[in-house]
Amino acid sequence: MRATRLEVADIFRQVGPAYRQDHADALSGGQRRVMRAIERCRTAALGGHVEQCNECGYQRISFNSCRDRHCPKCQSLVRAQWLQDRQAELLPVEYFHVVFTVPQEVAAIAYQNKAVVYDILFHATSETLRTIAADPKHLGVEIGFIAILHTWGQNLLHHPHLHCVVPGGGISPDGVRWVSCRPGFFLPVRVLSRLFRRLFLAQLQQAFDRGELNFFNRLEALHNRVAFASYLAPAAHAEWVVYAKPPFGGPHQVLDYLGRYTHRVAISNNRLLEFSDGAVTFAWKDYRHESRHKTMRLDAQEFTRRFLLHVLPSGFQRIRHYGLLANRYREVKLDHCRQLLAAPAPVVALPDAALDYRDRYQRLTGVSLRDCPHCGRGQMVRIESFLPGTLPRGPPANTS
Repeated sequence: MRATRLEVADIFRQVGPAYRQDHADALSGGQRRVMRAIERCRTAALGGHVEQCNECGYQRISFNSCRDRHCPKCQSLVRAQWLQDRQAELLPVEYFHVVFTVPQEVAAIAYQNKAVVYDILFHATSETLRTIAADPKHLGVEIGFIAILHTWGQNLLHHPHLHCVVPGGGISPDGVRWVSCRPGFFLPVRVLSRLFRRLFLAQLQQAFDRGELNFFNRLEALHNRVAFASYLAPAAHAEWVVYAKPPFGGPHQVLDYLGRYTHRVAISNNRLLEFSDGAVTFAWKDYRHESRHKTMRLDAQEFTRRFLLHVLPSGFQRIRHYGLLANRYREVKLDHCRQLLAAPAPVVALPDAALDYRDRYQRLTGVSLRDCPHCGRGQMVRIESFLPGTLPRGPPANTS
């Protein structure tokens, strides 16, 4: 049995009550809900069940999960199911990874207006990719892609950006040909960057004109139209960061990548190294210095503040599909793409809603949650369930 690892939940359980009291006026309802969900996840507060091995009699308690999308422990099953769904959408073409980032001036506005500005980030990115791809000077096709919002850097500071995974080509305007990109090259990033900047700032100005933006603290003066324009002037003349990573080797590498990025949270538990003397130490990668692996030590209150920077507005969709992959026409469009590519549709098993979550997890990942961790021969069988806020009738009857 491996040693128990440090978790975000351990930190929140210790500092959460004091943090909520000290920041009562600043915390949103959503941030409070996320903190409490993570603190309660897989504890008696959410109820659970007792399992027993049908071979050796070993027993264990399994507490229920909070299922919050910000919780580091609750992403495995939903990630696995999402990836299985994506298998049916893969095309036998080269795939590209394009990242769109906003400058710091815009990121500051985004933090105080998450739903509005994050939506603009998605819309401006989508319009940029589709417009340049449709231009006959470039590809001259209709493309499709998945866009994934990340709001953090490795140091947990606010850094909103979109990761886009794009098949390398698209359908010609007359609908009779699949047009591929040049090998290893998708679209010119400088052209993408400048159109993205123009579209984003135009949509941000429209949101300002409609009165949809709010400004607080050091940004409060931006309610004034002249101050708003002056604040954004440097961003309007700067080069915005859009970059294309090397293309994936094939569709299956795309799935491996998506598995790492789609349901990621601000920091995973495996990056946490130590929590002592009121401070948290964690591992991070410094991309500004050749991706060096480093450690960072933060006061627990500052660590909590940074984690909560990345709580999304309730109901906000951080994974979106566009063009050929848009939800409404995806099945029809992908069938047409496969006809043009002379490619068969992938065979993907249909999900069985009646399956227990452990059986679904094993079907999706190949990892069994039923195997007895003690003897390795038997299967863990549920023998008792208990309600939230209660405990099993008796302690597990383990002898070792």
